Amino acid sequence: MKLLKKMENFQRYKNISLLFMKYGQSDIIKQAGMDEVISEELSLSPSEVAKAETFAKDLENLGTTYIKLGQLLSTRADVFPQEYLDSLERLQDKIEPFPYEVVEQTILEELGVRISKAFSEFDKTPKAAASIGQVHRAKLRDGREVVVKVQRPGVRMNVYNDLEALEDIAGLLDDKTKIGKRYGFTSILLELKKSLIQELDYLREAENLSTLRKNLKGFKKLIVPKPIKDYTSSKVLTMEYIDGVKITDLNPVTRIGDSKKKLADKLFHAYLQQILVDGFYHADPHPGNLLITRDNKIGLIDLGMTGRLSTNMQDELLNLLLAICEGRGEEAARIALKLGTEKEDFQKVAFVSRVSNLVISNHELELKAIDAGKVMLDITKISAETGFRVPPELTMIAKTLLNLDRAVYTLDPDFCPNDSIRKHAHKIVAKRVMSGITPGTIFSESLELKQFVEKVPHTLNKLLNNLAENELKVQIDALDETKLMVGFQKIANRITMGLVFASLIIGGSMIMNIETPYSILGYPLLSILLFLAAALGGIHIIYSMTFKDSK
Repeated sequence: MKLLKKMENFQRYKNISLLFMKYGQSDIIKQAGMDEVISEELSLSPSEVAKAETFAKDLENLGTTYIKLGQLLSTRADVFPQEYLDSLERLQDKIEPFPYEVVEQTILEELGVRISKAFSEFDKTPKAAASIGQVHRAKLRDGREVVVKVQRPGVRMNVYNDLEALEDIAGLLDDKTKIGKRYGFTSILLELKKSLIQELDYLREAENLSTLRKNLKGFKKLIVPKPIKDYTSSKVLTMEYIDGVKITDLNPVTRIGDSKKKLADKLFHAYLQQILVDGFYHADPHPGNLLITRDNKIGLIDLGMTGRLSTNMQDELLNLLLAICEGRGEEAARIALKLGTEKEDFQKVAFVSRVSNLVISNHELELKAIDAGKVMLDITKISAETGFRVPPELTMIAKTLLNLDRAVYTLDPDFCPNDSIRKHAHKIVAKRVMSGITPGTIFSESLELKQFVEKVPHTLNKLLNNLAENELKVQIDALDETKLMVGFQKIANRITMGLVFASLIIGGSMIMNIETPYSILGYPLLSILLFLAAALGGIHIIYSMTFKDSK
């Protein structure tokens, strides 16, 4: 069965191998042993090596998994040069829609009801079509306007097969190539797998919508569509329709004004709260996913890509953002070091120096020219070049902030992210403190306090009894005085013996020329005996120092 599966994935292995070849990476596929997959296309002339602008198109042609892989790689400034990142950012997830008959059949199988029974109106022409699914406008029987996202048939199996082939190749690259050991393609693929599995489950996306609606209820100018749970399954998602236009489709004249400036600040503040307080955020806030409604509100759509952060990561991210905004380069480098892991070839001095210079040089620019997201992406690039591995959460946050910067600049060209971070920092810190005070933490702390109070009388009574009976002892871990004195005594003895032997040598030298009836080889016997005693004593000291002192 496993061999059959490998045979089914043979074309996938070949496609990936040819992609490496096309972009001039034949040495990598040979190192990994992937050249056995292809035989007739082992070399390409330099003129045939593709450029960055065609890379996105090649990924689009390979299908859903590779489109999502390209979108993920667009966050990895540590892997690709800037021209490839720009190409991947423009990656389009738009393909031909599937027939309306397939939509009908999918809804019937998933919801157990015909379209004509569930909806009073249903637009047969999709509003948008992508590699995973397509969206139709509709109206429920109670008159509510909704959009219905229907998953493309067979997409799950194709994605799982693609992921299996990619996992094999990533393992080969990590084990057998230098570039694989440096960047860790298996970890990148695990991140892609996690993201794709979540995006393929529309029930999870419905939960994400509900969670984000709850978290942002304090932002009256932001709208998150409400999922209609009775008409939602793992392959069909029904949610409220937001009547609005994309930020990028706004007339430039209508973008100007105090209302749009306030909207930009509200939007940025909302994302700071998502990232630094809630720990759950919409990870794809590019201008195409943000709608402006007629009553001047912002609608957040497409929650297929989201991120979650631990409390510790939130704390360090807040410190890192503040350090970047205030131009504290060395502190930013120190915080970044706490977030990742060092490789064997890590160049710590170079890392700290380059990150410090990056933060300081950006701070010297005009404030409105500073993008915290871009600085964080540059930090990930420096990390890869100096042998330091940052967590995938950091690259995702950097990409989110970069897209967010572009969205707010579209609303307000004079918007300053750094000013907004400083302005809302105290609110963020206050909310973080309050978010830590929950019924669970209060109950836990109360139990600990109860246990402490219960132990106090017994402990205090025991202490007073020992004090009254003169049995109170204070134990201090200190130096062993006996061993210390023995050591000093040994040093003093050595010094004394050295002085005695030196005196014997000097004395022997002084009587060397005195005539005496007793001599050895023409030298006075007493002088020779003194020299001999000094020599034997010196040998004894050397032996003792070499073989006994170490014990």
